[in-house]
Amino acid sequence: MKLFDNTEIAFSLKSDSQLERAYFLFKMIESQPLVRIGAVVTNFALKAHLPVEGLIRSTVFDHFCGGVTEEDCLPTIAKMYTKKVHAILDYSVEGKETEEQFNHALEKTLKTIEFAKEKTSIPFAVFKPTGFGRFALYQKITEGEELSEAEKKEWSQVVDRYHVVCKAAEEKDVPLLIDAEESWMQTAADDLIEELMMLYNTKKAIVFSTLQMYRHDRLDYLKRLYQRACENGFYIGMKVVRGAYMEKERQRAEEKGYPSPICKDKEATDINYNAAIVYMMEQPKMALFAGTHNEESSYILMDLAKKHQIKPTDTRLWFGQLYGMSDHISFNLANQAYNVAKYVPFGPVRDVMPYLIRRAEENTSVAGQTSRELSLIKSEKKRRKM
Repeated sequence: MKLFDNTEIAFSLKSDSQLERAYFLFKMIESQPLVRIGAVVTNFALKAHLPVEGLIRSTVFDHFCGGVTEEDCLPTIAKMYTKKVHAILDYSVEGKETEEQFNHALEKTLKTIEFAKEKTSIPFAVFKPTGFGRFALYQKITEGEELSEAEKKEWSQVVDRYHVVCKAAEEKDVPLLIDAEESWMQTAADDLIEELMMLYNTKKAIVFSTLQMYRHDRLDYLKRLYQRACENGFYIGMKVVRGAYMEKERQRAEEKGYPSPICKDKEATDINYNAAIVYMMEQPKMALFAGTHNEESSYILMDLAKKHQIKPTDTRLWFGQLYGMSDHISFNLANQAYNVAKYVPFGPVRDVMPYLIRRAEENTSVAGQTSRELSLIKSEKKRRKM
């Protein structure tokens, strides 16, 4: 039996009723029209303040999120850690616009750094660039536009927030993952993160950036970054993912008439992703957080670790998946003593809905992802009946 086919280990923490709920949810997600209609109806219900939060909470929210607050997530985190699967608390509130909301996200991130320092079950902290500043501001900088005086002041506040969390992460020795977002705002974030790496990654990787490998330019970017790291004496921490905004990226490129930054197909993305992890495993001054739900890439990474004599427990190598997905990868890898962490989203139900809807839409657009989840759940249900 191949490692990731072991459903007994994969679903060891799920009760029969939780397994049934997972089956029901992935069956729903399998249908693209249903996901689209569900997204529209849910958004409408929340905006109209209809009493649907209880229903959302007991179905999709509880499957993909750890809770409303950090404290809510702790029983889930403790339970996963009995199987040596770690957790990363992810404050998944998106699309905020005010200084007050950005400062709130900063406080949340600092709190998760505290949690990570105190608990071995939480090895990283994380935040999104647009958690700390307006999307339009990043976009303006990325597109090389002149900022007004007010915008310059606003940007310096964004930069300050980054420094506050990076300094806290360095002092408490907690590596910090910074997510990637849409390509038309990402350069501003990349440039800022590189400056932070130069400052805070002098002894090892504390600040981690993110590469979305469905972008065909990211491998070249990584190689150039590595050159600069060698010249300037800093370490690179990188989360490598396939990416989360594919439909949006293609649509915008078409509307605005520029070449799409996205690889031409799934196969090209897979090749790009695997090339990035091969490159990173060959360089001594890099730490890799491989965010992947792909079995093939996981096997490749295990082989690379053996080839380069990197022990499964070496903290320069982590595997990551999202809570509620790909338990067959997470729990089976952890069972082999590899470093594994699940992203555990949390936040108020209505604020986390954009994240959850994006998750569902991604699952419908990734060929085979949902059907693989369903076939594994079916196998486990069958095994339990035997």
